[in-house]
Amino acid sequence: MRIAYLGPEGTFTEEALRQYSPDAEAVACVDVPTALDLARQGEAEFAVVPIENSVEGGVNATLDSLAHGTPLMIVGEVVVPIAFTLVVRPGTRLEDVRTVGTHPHAWAQCRRWMRDNLPAALHVPVPSTAAGAAALASGEAEFDAGLCSRIAVDRYGLEALVDGIADTWNAVTRFVVVSTPRRLPRPTGADKTTLMVHLAHNEAGGLLAMLQEFAVRGVNLSRIESRPIGDTLGRYGFSIDAEGHVAEERMQDVLMGLHRACPLVRFMGSYPSADGVRTRPAPGTSDADFIAARTWVRSLLQN
Repeated sequence: MRIAYLGPEGTFTEEALRQYSPDAEAVACVDVPTALDLARQGEAEFAVVPIENSVEGGVNATLDSLAHGTPLMIVGEVVVPIAFTLVVRPGTRLEDVRTVGTHPHAWAQCRRWMRDNLPAALHVPVPSTAAGAAALASGEAEFDAGLCSRIAVDRYGLEALVDGIADTWNAVTRFVVVSTPRRLPRPTGADKTTLMVHLAHNEAGGLLAMLQEFAVRGVNLSRIESRPIGDTLGRYGFSIDAEGHVAEERMQDVLMGLHRACPLVRFMGSYPSADGVRTRPAPGTSDADFIAARTWVRSLLQN
């Protein structure tokens, strides 16, 4: 099985991939859109990409790449604890570090530590934490140090100056496993459904009306983020993770309501939640409640 991922070797995304499928053939990609395109084109069966960080929020490259182009489906997720290592070429001392190359999300998660320990150091953005480590090891980097995963240290023959760097001790990143549309994973009772929903333009109360489709059916949202649609200023879509599976009655009712009220609803998959916490339907929103209500209405039509 070939799985594309955000490379190069030694990224946290590779760690997520190995958690999902230890024996897969890993195909390193230069960025998230490239990894997703390999899945779209059938050159990889799956792609593993970061979608959300507990400190910095959503990963825009992933959210936007999933929202546009040929549809893809999320079939699973992996959550990886995140802490960073400050790496240098052998012989570099901490006091020599003036510039640090790393991914912007990594820098954001270590900003306080950097301010306290290397207050004069400047951030140099790179496509991934491992890309920074690779450039440093090759001698091509225009920076003195990198912030990367611990596994990248030995992979690239670098020296670790400081391990376990993180402003938030329990920070995690959530990765999604993506494929071309296929048979949905079976509901487990601990599932998520991911959607992209557009609102009607300049309609007062449009966001409230959209959210009510979830609220009145007892469906909780674990994530909602706005992203510009891109065709003009002021037009936004909403990337949403909802607790539940499309096979469940309440989620089907939500999707029908959104389809009636919103100009675009893009279904991106229902899949098992990484935390395994089962969703408890609110009173009146279980499958049995919806089925009983429909049965009652049909009985009225038969009179």
